[in-house]
Amino acid sequence: MKRTAFIAIVGRPNVGKSTLLNAILGEKVAIVSKRPQTTRNRITGIHTVGDDQFVFLDTPGMHRPRTKLGDYMVKAVGDTLGGADAAILVVEPREAIGDIEAGIIENLKKQELPAVLAVNKVDGATAVSIARTIAAYAAAYEFDAVVPLSAKNGKGVDTVVEECKRYLQESIWFFPDDIVTDQTERQMAAEIIREKLLRTLSDEIPHGTAVSIEDFAEGESLVNIRAEIYCERQSHKGIIIGKGGATLKKIGTEARLELERLYGTKVNLELWVRVKEKWRDSQFNLNDLGYKPE
Repeated sequence: MKRTAFIAIVGRPNVGKSTLLNAILGEKVAIVSKRPQTTRNRITGIHTVGDDQFVFLDTPGMHRPRTKLGDYMVKAVGDTLGGADAAILVVEPREAIGDIEAGIIENLKKQELPAVLAVNKVDGATAVSIARTIAAYAAAYEFDAVVPLSAKNGKGVDTVVEECKRYLQESIWFFPDDIVTDQTERQMAAEIIREKLLRTLSDEIPHGTAVSIEDFAEGESLVNIRAEIYCERQSHKGIIIGKGGATLKKIGTEARLELERLYGTKVNLELWVRVKEKWRDSQFNLNDLGYKPE
């Protein structure tokens, strides 16, 4: 008897949602960085064990949007919750419930969506702080389970999956049992390049960048990729390229090495930097870069 469940992973930016997804799958399918709003699209992670298939839906961090891109990201969270069987709310040990989390809980209540509370980053918190956090959330919503965990270190990750078994229902599988994500190789290449931008650049510049794969050609022993990096200002272009092209070369080298590990073959990666002013507030540019409302 095959069973499946669609489970949304939600929370504010930078609480470890993507880290949790990667830890569950045992493979990296979602990019991670210390910067908030790293995830822009819903990322599907497929975890198949025996006759059970969990479909985890990693969502952008819920926030107050200031651009059309932000509106798109927030809508992606709501749409994902609307189509899910259950949710995992990921929070940090902050004791009090923030406005972002309160809004998510209201959404859960409206949809009567069952949920697991995952209190992440417990390795850096006191037992008192963790207990107060759990008490605050338990008073706000009837979670089916509460799991303290450290997604980065793998602590408690198996328990999260175990608790999610309650949401499995008899059903055909929607994905083959030998894949861990429905992202295409082009999509993953773009995300890996964007991750290196996030990790290399400083200040606000990374949030104003996007990556488009213009050419992707697979040969017998080499994958040729040409990607364009878009930024919002001419001055940002110079910073991304760096003195003598040093910064862009660093980004390209780190991305290429990870892509070679991912594809298991050599990769030739070409990066070009273009300026699209205020692209985050242009619906045309958002559509062109793949941020299209479903």
